[in-house]
Amino acid sequence: MKLDSLSIPVRAGESVVRLAWILVFALIGSPTFGGVSGFATVVVGGFVIALAYQLVYYQRFDYELTEETLDIASGVISRRNREIPIGRVQNVDISRNVVQRALGVAQINLETAGGSSTEASLRYVSFEEAKRLQSEIGRLKRGNASETMTEPSPERELFAVSRKELVLLGIIGIDLRLLSIVTVVLPVISPSLRERFGDPLVGLAVTAPLAAAAIVALAALVSGVLALTNYYGFRLARRNDELLYERGLFQRFSGTIPLEKVQTLTVSENVIARALGYASLAVETAGYAPSDEGSQSAVPLADRRRVFDLARSIESFDDISFERPPKRARERYIVRYGIVASLAIAVSFAADRYTGLTFAWYVTLALLPLAVVAAHLKWVNLGYDVQSEYVVLREGFWTRTITVVPYYRVQTVLDSQTIFQRGRRLSSLVVDTAGSSGITNRQPRALDVDDDRAAELRETVADRLQETVRRRRSQRRKERLRSIEAELHETSGEPV
Repeated sequence: MKLDSLSIPVRAGESVVRLAWILVFALIGSPTFGGVSGFATVVVGGFVIALAYQLVYYQRFDYELTEETLDIASGVISRRNREIPIGRVQNVDISRNVVQRALGVAQINLETAGGSSTEASLRYVSFEEAKRLQSEIGRLKRGNASETMTEPSPERELFAVSRKELVLLGIIGIDLRLLSIVTVVLPVISPSLRERFGDPLVGLAVTAPLAAAAIVALAALVSGVLALTNYYGFRLARRNDELLYERGLFQRFSGTIPLEKVQTLTVSENVIARALGYASLAVETAGYAPSDEGSQSAVPLADRRRVFDLARSIESFDDISFERPPKRARERYIVRYGIVASLAIAVSFAADRYTGLTFAWYVTLALLPLAVVAAHLKWVNLGYDVQSEYVVLREGFWTRTITVVPYYRVQTVLDSQTIFQRGRRLSSLVVDTAGSSGITNRQPRALDVDDDRAAELRETVADRLQETVRRRRSQRRKERLRSIEAELHETSGEPV
């Protein structure tokens, strides 16, 4: 099958836009072309060349969906033939910007298990064809290849974002770390503070609240616009064993999240969201690389209780009762943050004593009690809960995350100790899944657990992983036997 014929001008236009800076450079650097007519000549010439190339690309691009694979042949100069097994396809996403929606075309992206990037992309097919491919691939993955194409099962809407939630999403989405600019950048970029107030720290104390308010207002405006454009019209529905989502104002996205491919569920709530009783839910699948959008936003923002209800409709975990790390972990954080505070105090004192600058260095002494508060907040937001079917892990203060990991999705479980943890008999338990960021990056973990308890947890998670895998294999064998018996019964007309 061919791409939509409108893909030729659309792709050509995109090529010209991507190379616009080269066209502008050529226009400025060439005395032959000048003014509006010269620029128009360069643009039209570039578009004609891109159009010719895209016409050849269109003619040499073919795809075919079979019962087992999606076959793609492409390439203008060098040919590339791919056979993508349907069983390995994890996610099928459709995206359309404003122009593509007006023309009735769409881009369809396919992600496969273990892929480091998009496995295949069809740019562009008609929107009807994109929906057909998405539905057909989903049907084939469910093992219904022998059935004739019927009307899709009815969708059951799970969540639709409201205007109020969009506004709150823009406010809650503020990156609170931006406030550090007030205390770090402001004294550097405002040398007039010393002249106006005599002491830069006094000037900082006067201007910081205004700067903080300006930064918060700017961040709220930017995050609000991004929330509106990214999650406008967001809805989540369920059909059979798949979640279906749609979102976006200028760039419209729609796709599927196969429930059988779900690796982890993550409930996120920053300090503003916690104060207002809101949270977000992300569903991580194995189809995306960590640098891509592996964490699909199942619910961008909703009431916290509703978020947990939706999470339990995907994975039926029990009520959570977290066990915190031992108190000596909190002592470790006090020492760590106390050292950082002491260094800041020493630097301020040295700057006041040995340079021409005059600092109210003693103000930085307030960092010492703040270090104790920060250590407590870090400790109180850590925890883990080992359930019969899931392990639940929690960490983070500014943005607290609660990650639900099914045992049968665990790839690796290990406990590790740094040299600083060893002195306090602490360890960290890492639970790695196919969808997490790898052992060297961020992944579900229980921080600073008692080392004996960490070893016990490692053995427990590993044992329950084996138990759930055996149980699921046995269940699948029974389901296959029942399916074979049903087919024999339909063929022979006699009970088996």
